[in-house]
Amino acid sequence: MKPFWIALQFLTIFTIQLKQMPNQQQNAQALLFYPWVGLLIGGILWAVVLLLQGLPILLLATLCLILWIWLTGGLHLDGLADTADAWVGGFGDKERTLSIMKDPSCGPIGVLSLIMMCLLKFSCLYVLLEQKLQLYLLILPLLGRLTPLFLFLTTPYVRERGLGASMGQYLPKKLAWGMCIFGLMLPLLFGWEGLLSGIVAFLVLLYLRAKFIQRLGGITGDTIGASIEIVEVASLLSLVLLSFYL
Repeated sequence: MKPFWIALQFLTIFTIQLKQMPNQQQNAQALLFYPWVGLLIGGILWAVVLLLQGLPILLLATLCLILWIWLTGGLHLDGLADTADAWVGGFGDKERTLSIMKDPSCGPIGVLSLIMMCLLKFSCLYVLLEQKLQLYLLILPLLGRLTPLFLFLTTPYVRERGLGASMGQYLPKKLAWGMCIFGLMLPLLFGWEGLLSGIVAFLVLLYLRAKFIQRLGGITGDTIGASIEIVEVASLLSLVLLSFYL
């Protein structure tokens, strides 16, 4: 169970007291539990929406978004901002892009990316709740957290030193592929909307992976965080759009 607690500690604001520092194998095994942590986050969002469904939708959507960000500690939004800054400021150069990603300050492009992401997420949440589709909140964080698993399975980690390099090396490949397939099948439980949303999430992830390889030759922690946010929003947006046409 230790890999699960490691995943929960890293991906959420929940305080987990580990008796010992995790080793490289345990950190890699924790990746297998990222989708389950996503399912837990989705379950919390869904339960809170049910408890507060008597509130005006505008307020409920706002609270849902704030809770979503709070549960993750803004971890992935930080990666999105760093990636956006580096992508624009790097001017296509790998080393310059990686250097900007290391800078802890957030530039104007990073701030703009956060505003656009949160605005789009809020708008989609509002429509999702208005259409009485809150049950889909269960799978959206799960789809997002399948992203690191797939990227570590298929894409080299750029920085030779650091946690990410060892995670890719020690990740149990067969179990990881099984978890990816299982996670992508879960949206089938939600009908055509769930199926198509899962397909959209996967296609967006393939596109992001191709761009990361083209620019950097692989992935970094920041690009993984950015991918989680983008895949979540793409899935949410596709569900909202499909609700009007299916």
